Amino acid sequence: MAAKCSFPAKPFHVSTPSSIHIRERVGWFALKAKPAHLRLSNGFKARAGLNARLNEIEIPRQWYNLIADLSVKPPPPLHPKTFEPVKPEDLSPLFPYELIKQEATNDKFIDIPPEVLDIYSLWRPTPLIRAKRLEKVLNTPARIYYKYEGVSPAGSHKPNTAVPQVFYNAQEGVKNVVTETGAGQWGSSLAFACSLFDLGCEVWQVRASYDQKPYRRLMMETWGAKVHPSPSNITEAGSKILQMDPSSPGSLGIAISEAVEIAAANSDTKYCLGSVLNHVLMHQTVIGEECLRQMEAIGETPDVIIGCTGGGSNFAGLSFPFIREKLNGKISPLIRAVEPAACPSLTKGVYAYDYGDTAGMTPLMKMHTLGHDFIPDPIHAGGLRYHGMAPLISHVYELGFMEAIAIPQTECFQGAIQFARSEGLIPAPEPTHAIAATIREALHCRETGEEKVILMAMCGHGHFDLASYENFLHGKMIDLSFEEQKVQASLAKVPQVMT
Repeated sequence: MAAKCSFPAKPFHVSTPSSIHIRERVGWFALKAKPAHLRLSNGFKARAGLNARLNEIEIPRQWYNLIADLSVKPPPPLHPKTFEPVKPEDLSPLFPYELIKQEATNDKFIDIPPEVLDIYSLWRPTPLIRAKRLEKVLNTPARIYYKYEGVSPAGSHKPNTAVPQVFYNAQEGVKNVVTETGAGQWGSSLAFACSLFDLGCEVWQVRASYDQKPYRRLMMETWGAKVHPSPSNITEAGSKILQMDPSSPGSLGIAISEAVEIAAANSDTKYCLGSVLNHVLMHQTVIGEECLRQMEAIGETPDVIIGCTGGGSNFAGLSFPFIREKLNGKISPLIRAVEPAACPSLTKGVYAYDYGDTAGMTPLMKMHTLGHDFIPDPIHAGGLRYHGMAPLISHVYELGFMEAIAIPQTECFQGAIQFARSEGLIPAPEPTHAIAATIREALHCRETGEEKVILMAMCGHGHFDLASYENFLHGKMIDLSFEEQKVQASLAKVPQVMT
């Protein structure tokens, strides 16, 4: 249900700086506020000031919808056959009604169901950490903070949307959900959520990742999911790809086609997506809403906000609430998306209507795209392999509210090693892009003497991605050249839609 006010009357609980756990009723359950909402990398709790009280940041009770604050609304998705705007009934074979409603809503805030909040409390609120040791290594006057989402059961930000998606499906009597996954973070998050709500879960994992990351697959299977390498012979879409290329490394576009095909053919099965769509990005805004309050509690305002982008959910989750405050004239940070040089949809793609999958089964979305046929090189280690960017992020980029850069993978892993050896956390390949961009910014501050506050999205740990680190540490990782011909061939197949 959409809320009519911008925030609930008491969205966050405030307490004195103690280790006492305060319990407050949220709906039908008691939510325990967690201490130590901000940590310094030297291990001590931070204080806002000598005489200030340390806020206990509570889990936000609403998701934020950026569309409500945009004077220019994003272009609508189109039916893949008629090219007419998609109607709710067109999406009903794939999604439960509540998610279809959230996808199209212009309401500013959506209440988070108590059952979802209850599960969120397993790991939320997540810590905001100042990277003081990294600052020292870089000898920079900048102050670097990172919002760390790797404390979730699946080790990334993805459960923020997996849990509500599975909840809404379970509410409507759905028995099974299907999905795709690239690096495995999304698939493992959905498997985790399904285990809590007793839903069947089937995952098509991009073949290159399926082979490179067996422990991600084992995570999914431990939580009860069936996992198939994609492309597979189980689906018509996968079989066609294998007929053309039996050794295909797969892509997210192919895996999406396979999962969508299964969902469309089975009445008791729905499809879940881990990024790109509006409702997914909205669920992730719990990250930014928490972070806003955490920054306020320590008296800091970010000058630069940096996040990695593949499909865009992690970046949107952190940045959208800050963009709201920027639009309201309260703050004015530079907001920077960082993508891999091997799959640079924002910096090298075109802004056009394109399919979300390879087989052309999904609605057409106006987004920055490299073409739905684009397949990243399998030696690209950094995740973030989707051919397009979330339509809403693409729209925000077109409006000029953010910028984008692309960084090659060896620089990303150099930054990851520097981060791991100073801060102690081993990042997933995805946030290494944000780390590399943060290091660039911090070194620039060293040259200029600027004491900027840099806020970075640290979306997950890399415990199941150590094969990539092995390649880097043993000198086997190389930077991939951007293949202009390959992209142009893919872009030639983008549908020509008159708008």
